Amino acid sequence: MTNRARNNVIAGFIVVIFWVTLVIPTIVKAADPIVTNSTSSSEVTTKTDSTSRVRTNPPSAISPSMNSSNSDLCAIGWSGSVQTQILGISTGQMYRDQNCERLKIASKLYDMGMKVAAVAVMCQDWRTYDAMLKAGTPCPINGLIGDEAAAAWKVNPKQQPIKEVVKTTNRGEWLEKFANGLIAVVLMALLAK
Repeated sequence: MTNRARNNVIAGFIVVIFWVTLVIPTIVKAADPIVTNSTSSSEVTTKTDSTSRVRTNPPSAISPSMNSSNSDLCAIGWSGSVQTQILGISTGQMYRDQNCERLKIASKLYDMGMKVAAVAVMCQDWRTYDAMLKAGTPCPINGLIGDEAAAAWKVNPKQQPIKEVVKTTNRGEWLEKFANGLIAVVLMALLAK
């Protein structure tokens, strides 16, 4: 064996011993978990000064509540409110329902046995008056019923209930109302800014 081959074998043997003694045990140990114990402590001190300024009150327009859940109440309520940063408006109103009142009065009179009086109360509405006349049973007047009442109605036409004329809105009136409403909405939007 030549010196060169012998030197190569010795070098290879040294490399194998190096790997077996140093590198392979490190790789095998790397698979084990590393456990470290540490202790730390910290102290934080914070000091904050803050100031808040309220420049305006919060909006507070509140619509008035109107109780209409009572079944013995013959009124219709509506309410509404608008609030801007500057101005708040709230309103509401109750309206009497005269037809509801008429029905309740007639019902109570009928319950008390006053049937002719109940019909007379109902006849204050032109629709009932017209229906009774068309049915051939004219409304009672001054204590008279039947044919006598029909003759009395002919003599006293001013006592007949006034027929309500249902007003229809033509296109021009509708457009005018729509334009006024639109202008009001735009002005309120400008006021809100």
